[in-house]
Formats: sequence, structure tokens, C-alpha cells
Amino acid sequence: MRLKRQRGVAIITALLLTTLAITIVASLFWQQQVQVRSMENQRLQLQTRWILRGALDLSRLILNQDFQDSQTITQQNGVWATPLEETRLDDYVERERLQGENFDATLSGRMTDAQSRYNLANLAASKQVDPTQLAIFQKLLTNLRLDPGLAQGVAELVVQSQFLPVQPQQNSSGGSSEPMELVRAEDLLAVSGFSPPAIDQLRDYVIALPTNSTKINVNTAPAELLSALVPDLSLSEAAAMVNTRKTVYYRNQGDFTGTAQMVGKQKPAQQLYAVRSDYFLAYSRVKLDRATLETQSLLRRNGSITTVVWIREY
Repeated sequence: MRLKRQRGVAIITALLLTTLAITIVASLFWQQQVQVRSMENQRLQLQTRWILRGALDLSRLILNQDFQDSQTITQQNGVWATPLEETRLDDYVERERLQGENFDATLSGRMTDAQSRYNLANLAASKQVDPTQLAIFQKLLTNLRLDPGLAQGVAELVVQSQFLPVQPQQNSSGGSSEPMELVRAEDLLAVSGFSPPAIDQLRDYVIALPTNSTKINVNTAPAELLSALVPDLSLSEAAAMVNTRKTVYYRNQGDFTGTAQMVGKQKPAQQLYAVRSDYFLAYSRVKLDRATLETQSLLRRNGSITTVVWIREY
């Protein structure tokens, strides 16, 4: 009886040890699979970034070529404005594949003129609100059916950002009193009265560029901004100018002020507008297997040399 009990204990012990061994082996295989998948994901992310760099190099080449073709004019139908439709890259991206494996590798992108938007940095100069720029922004908000009173708060935010200290100062409660720098449209939520729907409505009409001296490009600006640029130009008149601009662009400032819609209107100061641009936004979407990378990049063209100012991932 005692012998049978010992045999039973031995069998149970053997089964427990076998189960433990199987569990350990399965855990090791699972950990190895996780590590392999993690390494593969890292490789995919690295490859998507290399593809993005290639796309930015192509954008820079296109902008440089556009400058060679037309050094004094940036128009809406320029070669830079031609979007890159979703293009398969399977045959161009090197990657180890299993036999019969198939994966998506695509690239798409487009560029827009950053100076077709209102530069919020223009609202302040020398740490003071610029009244002319403030009036332009107020009318832009009016054209977009937003409260023009919000413009003053934005201008004050821009002024505060110009006082950013080298080291954040601490207030009596231990918190930071450092003003917030205006970087993107969402930062306008710091201004009392702005709501997410208002930001969404304004997003495609404003930008925060790294300088407060850019001009509005009248060859690419939308009707809402053209109307804001000229104090007594109605939105319908600006829309007519945009429609005509599809076939006839402005070669100089005189072409803009000489249009039928500008007859009898107050001409804007020459330092407020131009017919060419130096800043552009490049949008890219790279898809490689499971990895997808969407970015927005700011490009600055200085003559025939184009550089990347910043890249933001989404």
C-alpha cells in the first residue's frame, strides 16, 4: 500500500515537473517572439523614416527647380503644388521577406504654400502688438464667422512669447511663470474664448512661422485672407479675384492692386504682401507593412537652397 502511494506521488511529481517545463519553454518562445516582433517594428519604423527623408529630399528638389523656373513668382498651379498620389514602393524598398510574403509599401504627399496663411507671429514686433496686423487678423476672424475680439488675446499671447526667459522663472507657489510659445493652432486654446471647433475652423488659415516679417502671397492666399489684407475689399470681391487667379496670376504688386476689384480700394502697405513665397508645408504619409507614419514639415526656401525647419509626426 505504501509502495503504491509512493508511485502515485512520483507520477504526480513527474506530471508537475513536465507541466512546469512546458510552461517555461512556452514562455521563452513567447518572449522570443515578442522580441523578434519588437525588432521588426523598430526596423519598419526606421525604414519609414528613411522613406520620409527621401520624400523631403524630393520636395526640396521640386522647390529648387520651381525657383530656377520662376524666381520672382510663386503661383497656385506651380509644379510644387502637384500632389504625389499614393505610390507603391514595394519594388524600391529593401526588406527581408518570407517566401510568398506580401506587404504594402506606399508613399503619398503634397505641398502647400505656408505664406498663403496668416502668420500669427506677425501680430507683434519688438514686443508690442502691431495694430495693422491686428486689424488684418480681426477681419480674417470676421470672414470666418468667428469673434474678432479673439484677435487681441492672440496678439497678447504672441507678445508674451517674445519675453520667454532663458531659464523659466518660479513664482511664489513653486510653479513656472514662463509664457507659452505659440507653435501650432491648438496653442490658441490658451486664449480665453477659443474652443476646439473654432480652432478647427481656423486651422487652414493660420500658421506660426519662425519669423514675424513674412508677407502674404496674394497668388496663393484664399479669399478670406485677401479680403482681410485689404480693409474695404469684400469677401465676394476677393472670391472673384481668386477665381480669376486660376488663369491669370500676379507678376508683381502692381498687378494685384491694378485689378478691377481693387479700383477705389485702399491699397495695403507693400511690406504686407508679395507674389512669391519662402516657406512651404510638406505633408507626407508613408505606409510600410504594419507601420504608418504621417508627418507635416516646414520647408524654407532661400534662393535655390531649401532647408527643413521642423518635422512633426502625427
